[in-house]
Amino acid sequence: MAEGHVIVIGGAEDKVRERVILSRFVALAGGPDARIAVISSASSLGPLAGDMYRRVFTELGASQVVPIHATTRAQANDEGHARTVRDATGVFMTGGNQLRLSSTIGGTALAQAMTERHRHGSVIAGTSAGASAMSSHMVAFGASGGTPKQRMVQMAAGLGILPNVIIDQHFQQRNRLGRLLATIAQNPALLGLGIDEDTAAVVSPDMLIEVIGRRSITVVDGSASETDAWEVRAHRPIMISNVVLHSLPVGYRFDLRRRVRVAAPALRALDPAEPLASS
Repeated sequence: MAEGHVIVIGGAEDKVRERVILSRFVALAGGPDARIAVISSASSLGPLAGDMYRRVFTELGASQVVPIHATTRAQANDEGHARTVRDATGVFMTGGNQLRLSSTIGGTALAQAMTERHRHGSVIAGTSAGASAMSSHMVAFGASGGTPKQRMVQMAAGLGILPNVIIDQHFQQRNRLGRLLATIAQNPALLGLGIDEDTAAVVSPDMLIEVIGRRSITVVDGSASETDAWEVRAHRPIMISNVVLHSLPVGYRFDLRRRVRVAAPALRALDPAEPLASS
């Protein structure tokens, strides 16, 4: 069986009106047959975050939605929670603090169950902190600004659902280009994905991104770049040169493996809630 889709959301997704992003998640999870686990460990709102998404996903037609608010590693190793995820056709991670999420569930039965379900075809989605934690290398926190500087970003290990990328969220709204460039300067093997609010990258099993929602995704490819990041001290600006940058509005697609934009026909004529046809 092929791996499932991954949806990384830039935060502040529409939960009231068209709900394009959350509707796509429910559809990929099986629509009326969807069994969804909502992991709210990142959120400071406690169980309220899980309850909010349970209401939204139920309104969108999911047959079963179970919130899991694991705040300790013992809870994340609870067999009942792991069983809920193993039975799920979709797993959704809320926003909050990505370091809280990764340090609470990383390496636990809950995280292992999520990885297993993705490997067997379930869709895994995360918004804001839940999106950042999806990659193997994760932005834990950092400063805003358009100029990359030394020490402006703190990295940590993520959950590893989406390898070989680094994800930053609330991207345009919080002016985070500088810290994404600084991250890519430190390891150009990673592909940077900066995701605006109410915008998502839907990643198919063959690693094609489709942009849905309202705004844009910024892709930063530093594979051919040069940098002096290794010798810059304190908080001084970093030189990074020969970076390829793609700004992809809703409807556009990108191949993560080949690092190229993929043509898609009649972009603006399509319903944003519907997936694009293969080219």
